[in-house]
Amino acid sequence: MKAIQAYRFALDLTPSQERDAYAHAGAARVAHNWALARVKAVMDQRAAERSYGVPDEQLTPLLSWSLAGLRRAWNAAKRDVAPWWTEVSKEAFNTGLDGLARGLTNWFNSRRSRRAGRPVGFPRFKSRRRTTPSVRFTTGAIRVESDRMHVVMPRLGRLKLHESARKLVRRVENGTARIMSATVRRDSGRWHVSFTVEVERADRTPARPGSVVGVDVGIKHLAVLSTGALIDNPRHLVAAQARLRVLGRALSRKSGPDRSAGRRPSKRWDRAASRLGRAHARVAHLRRDGLHKLASGLARTYATVVIEDLEVTGMLANRRLARHIADAGFAEIRRQLAYKMTWNGGLLLIADRWYPSSKTCSACGAVKTKLALSERVYTCESCDLVIDRDRNASLNLAALAAGIDTAGSGPVAARGADQKTRVRGQVALKREPGSASAGKTGTVLSQGRTTNRVFA
Repeated sequence: MKAIQAYRFALDLTPSQERDAYAHAGAARVAHNWALARVKAVMDQRAAERSYGVPDEQLTPLLSWSLAGLRRAWNAAKRDVAPWWTEVSKEAFNTGLDGLARGLTNWFNSRRSRRAGRPVGFPRFKSRRRTTPSVRFTTGAIRVESDRMHVVMPRLGRLKLHESARKLVRRVENGTARIMSATVRRDSGRWHVSFTVEVERADRTPARPGSVVGVDVGIKHLAVLSTGALIDNPRHLVAAQARLRVLGRALSRKSGPDRSAGRRPSKRWDRAASRLGRAHARVAHLRRDGLHKLASGLARTYATVVIEDLEVTGMLANRRLARHIADAGFAEIRRQLAYKMTWNGGLLLIADRWYPSSKTCSACGAVKTKLALSERVYTCESCDLVIDRDRNASLNLAALAAGIDTAGSGPVAARGADQKTRVRGQVALKREPGSASAGKTGTVLSQGRTTNRVFA
């Protein structure tokens, strides 16, 4: 099975190499801003001409928004706009133009209702101080040296890695991986290089074939499994809150930037901001590492994992729990499970957002009308079942997948179908050619609502 995945490594750049990396990132920003200004100028000119009654066929010709069109316009004007263009790689300008082309396409499709998700705004100009330096290389000499501690980038030369790239080198040497592109980016106070690699992954089977597990994510416990296992929530942000407050107060006492007065930040403010950024980056790295271990463990062990389609945006409206919900990373768990289940030959099912997993009794199927968030123990009034609220939800999620033939299709009835609150459930799966588990589509019906999903 072929998959596109990334390998990310930290870099140890010399001062000269760091200046070159900044120059390439700056060139990408210049090309982006120039092309965006041209696009806006043409759009404004056409709008003004329409206001004067000029026919459409006589309007100023549109500037192509495709990468090829923007590149042709840039190549025709780069000698006047950027006389220094020969000092950096052409990939630097291509990075800025490619980002703008994608942004314009997403904005246009969003306005025409051709793009799912939140509305996408019109692209903005990039600031030198507030933009994350980044440049992407797709052609030229891109390779990892045989010593596994150095990489070669076009025009940047031989760069030292902070850690060994042995995992990537082994795949390349074995012929099971092909480097497609490389991105050099500075974030969290350090330069990194990310390789986009086409990998030929061996077919895998979960450790427990045919097993089904329901996963209920939460704050008290990061995940509660239907097997009874409890995954503790490390709460990295809460643990680092004291130090973040100290660093934040120290930053507030420094002379920072003031755009209205044209004041630039002091050197001490820059150093304090860097310390605060590294502290936040450490929290993010710890969180990401824990979520990767959780998702990998589930994908390698169980054949079918059932999770809920949570509305995280609405949950963040609770100002008492917003920080803890954001720290848990509910959306990241689902994103990682989506591709890791595919890599390991498993199946990920997404329960409908309106399915009452917490309100439904896992023993008799009775559904409560209301269940306050403060009620952490579920007590059934019909069968007198007393069970932890999250464990009850995970059992209901696992029951949704009972009776599903992952090789074909089969209906499953959700619990509570004979209760006052009508809850009907049906999951229909179909296998698409060329994939063991990816591409299956499903429909989950609950409380009269129908939601079509694509299960990774």
